[in-house]
Amino acid sequence: MANGRGRDGRGEPNFDVPEGRGAGRGGADLRLSRADRPGGGVASRSRDSEDAGSRRAKPAAKGGARRGASSKKVRRRSLLGRVVYAGWVLGLWAVVGIAGLIAYHASQLPPIDQLAVPKRPPNIAILASDGSLLANRGETGGRVVGIKELPSYLPRAFVAIEDRRFYSHFGVDPVGILRAIGQNLTRRGVAQGGSTLTQQLAKNLFLTPERSASRKIQEAILALWLEHKYSKDELLELYLNRVYFGAGAYGVEAAAQRYFGKPAKTVSVAEAAMLGGLVQAPSRLAPNRNLPAAQARAAQVVAAMQELGFITAQDAKVALAQPARPASTRGGGSANYVADLVMDVLDDFVGTIEGDIVVQTTVDTNLQATAEKALVDELNAKGGRYNVGQGALVSMRPDGAIRALIGGRDYAQSQFNRATTAKRQPGSSFKPFVYLAAVERGATPDTVKEDAPIKIGNWQPENYSHQYEGPVTLRTALALSLNTVAVRLGQEVGAKAVVQTAQRLGITSALQANGSIALGTSEVTPLEMVGAYSAFANGGTGVIPYVVAGVKAADGKVLYKRGEGALGRVIDPNAVGMMNAMMHETFVIGTAKKGDIPGWDLAGKTGTSQDFRDAWFIGYSGSLVTGIWLGNDDGEPTKKASGGNLPVEIWKSYMSVALKGQTPVPLPGLNRWRKAPETTASVASAPSPGNILGQIFGEPPAPAPRPNAARRPAARDSDDRNFIEKLFGIGE
Repeated sequence: MANGRGRDGRGEPNFDVPEGRGAGRGGADLRLSRADRPGGGVASRSRDSEDAGSRRAKPAAKGGARRGASSKKVRRRSLLGRVVYAGWVLGLWAVVGIAGLIAYHASQLPPIDQLAVPKRPPNIAILASDGSLLANRGETGGRVVGIKELPSYLPRAFVAIEDRRFYSHFGVDPVGILRAIGQNLTRRGVAQGGSTLTQQLAKNLFLTPERSASRKIQEAILALWLEHKYSKDELLELYLNRVYFGAGAYGVEAAAQRYFGKPAKTVSVAEAAMLGGLVQAPSRLAPNRNLPAAQARAAQVVAAMQELGFITAQDAKVALAQPARPASTRGGGSANYVADLVMDVLDDFVGTIEGDIVVQTTVDTNLQATAEKALVDELNAKGGRYNVGQGALVSMRPDGAIRALIGGRDYAQSQFNRATTAKRQPGSSFKPFVYLAAVERGATPDTVKEDAPIKIGNWQPENYSHQYEGPVTLRTALALSLNTVAVRLGQEVGAKAVVQTAQRLGITSALQANGSIALGTSEVTPLEMVGAYSAFANGGTGVIPYVVAGVKAADGKVLYKRGEGALGRVIDPNAVGMMNAMMHETFVIGTAKKGDIPGWDLAGKTGTSQDFRDAWFIGYSGSLVTGIWLGNDDGEPTKKASGGNLPVEIWKSYMSVALKGQTPVPLPGLNRWRKAPETTASVASAPSPGNILGQIFGEPPAPAPRPNAARRPAARDSDDRNFIEKLFGIGE
């Protein structure tokens, strides 16, 4: 065993150690050293190195110096590496942070798979009978237009000034952002924005106008989604139909109509440039408010378009030499009264409006302009003299189709529609319903009634002139508007019969069945009165006034088309002839003589309410019925404005143009009941000289003529005018 081998020759472990190298039993030292413990290697190696260094020979010093230099070089690379590593880590964390920020703001948006471009509020285009645009209604102010409908320079104007890299970026333009930052820094203020057209569209479609970093991040996210979802032309089309141009106009079509009075497809290069520049600040750059600023901005757009090759140098030269100007507002904007009426009745024809629709009306643009001019010109010329502040006009065909409607003097100043909504006392213009009730009970135009004082209870109605003609025919009494005869007829037929007659012809306002109804004391609207008179013009058929002829969707689908809407026969043809014969005399000897139009058979009736608060005239031919109302909104009395002066003048001014060039249409039944013309030289339409002197000097009037007398009574409208007023220039 001395050599450590067993009998079989195998070696056995030998734990003998040299003396002096260990302690303990058998001389073996089995204790752990520091080097054997965890972490002890470094310390052990350090001490071992020190021991080794002390034992090394001096010749090794040179080689050790080289190794030390190499060690310093390694340490320098490690420092640079650490910096690079730290930068890489910081960049990674920045990316993670930005991604988290984007994820957070994205989480505040609806899920991408649920995102959809919201529907544009529908527009209602209201057209005249010839297809021209009267007005737009709805939240946008104009219809949707396709980009292919527009001249190429119009959409390019927006690209040139708002986002020249539109066709190359992916929704967010880093180059544009950096350029905007540089511009803003050099100009010491916010001179440019970095938003692309796609970002602006995203804001308009989905976000609020607030200015915040959060909104800008969401804007960028949505812009990326839009770019993924739609083509560039589709995005530009969406933008052009959604962007706000001021004055309630959303979309380029609404803006073109609002500022230039024309469709977007017909704008010039100069107008396109002005529209393109307008979106930056619609309130500040609106051409109808600040034309110099709008033109200066448009010049910048023209320059940008030329620089990008969107227009030629010649186009730019013309656009700069002839800058765009807003269209002047025509008249008082009366077409808006028509549009308001359309909106009031539209629900009766179509249900919920999901998309753009087109409403075809019965209104004639030329007649509408003529009516507006006639009314406004008369009020401007004589309104102050007569203390008349407002007026209304309704003109319709005998079938009820409205051809012109003026609801007030100036729509911009007052949107209240007096033609359809204001209820005023019609005065003597209501008398035809009284006379018709009497005719239907056996009276004729030649029936004689007494024009004399009458008293009903405590009420004692008088003629306007305070004079009485004695026995007169109904033909004469209606032409001269004698109050006492109308009251007597009303008493004979009964107030309820008068009310029923008026309602049968189309009066829908509440009427009071009392004695004074014969003098028009119950309030009605001009539209009702004109509609009721239409039955006289068309031969006895009741009508429902209408303005909507048809409604179509934007794709041409017919949503509504007007059919027959008459009320059927409401007056016997023979009675129609008698009424037309009596009201025709109003133009011959009565209160509307100065409204006569040569060559036409005309009929009508004037009316003036108590204290001259309301002045009316409703007259008609066989092809057109027109009614005029004048007064003050607060009911203040006028200075003797009566149906026979201002309203008749407006009526003639309008009807002379409206009937010009037309073949005269006879009034139904007139010829059968027309009074044969007087041939005696004693026929007159003014008071006799004796009566003139009697009125001037207080002498008793001459005896009233009898029904068989040759002389006709004077045209003293009991509620409109008298000779003294004419003599001294009052009431003209």
